[in-house]
Amino acid sequence: MSEKKTKRIISADDGSEVKAGSRKRAAKQAAPVGNATGLRIGAVALWVAAIAFEVVAILILVGTINWTFMSATAQLIIALVLDLICVVIGSLLWKKANRIKPASEKNKLTFWLWNNMGVIVAAFAFIPFVILALTDKKADKKTKAIAVVAAVIALLIAGVASYDFDPVSQEDLAAATSAITDDVYWSTFGKVYHTTQDCHALNVSEELTYGTVEQAIAANRTRLCAYCAKRDAITGVVTDKNVDDIVLDDADVIPDAVQEPAEAAPASAE
Repeated sequence: MSEKKTKRIISADDGSEVKAGSRKRAAKQAAPVGNATGLRIGAVALWVAAIAFEVVAILILVGTINWTFMSATAQLIIALVLDLICVVIGSLLWKKANRIKPASEKNKLTFWLWNNMGVIVAAFAFIPFVILALTDKKADKKTKAIAVVAAVIALLIAGVASYDFDPVSQEDLAAATSAITDDVYWSTFGKVYHTTQDCHALNVSEELTYGTVEQAIAANRTRLCAYCAKRDAITGVVTDKNVDDIVLDDADVIPDAVQEPAEAAPASAE
């Protein structure tokens, strides 16, 4: 088993450090996790800018825009890079908003659209340019080839960055906040949150952040550590893997609710 290290425990509320071993939040209201509406407005504004940069790239390609101090190829690359930056940052803001105020899974289509909006925008921000570049017979062949390759690469990067691999639903958030009322912990580079700072999965972590479940999910820790879920007998919450596959160490304390009853000793022969 990995050697335990002394941990720094940081509050998600204000970034202050608390004494290791302390589990209780200071007697104050938890800091808000963020403004989902503001994040969505910012995302839409950036996506509009991305489409505008795509239009600029198209105008450069067809020769409507031509700055003489720079080659057409360089102009196209700059426009496509700015397009990519706006798409990716907008998608990150949108995914952050989805962590704070997720959509409901009751309507499968709406839920899918809401969580894949960034990918859809990425398609609109690059595919029309690629199609036009491939069909434009007047454009310089070399410039067109470079532009198409750059646009396809940008599309792939934007698509991967925009895709939400761990979407959260209203139902997921409600189940987690209902089942877990105490503070939770997460590491700097981890993808899950834990109900205790002493979880064996955190043994090598030197710094932990603690806060509410809402704060953990807003920080992109969308799933509960399955080890913690089994040890604390927490059900109905999204975990990082199948809880039934986890084998607890003998030294771990298992709640009475999940302990298996001991088999009766066989009677000795008379």
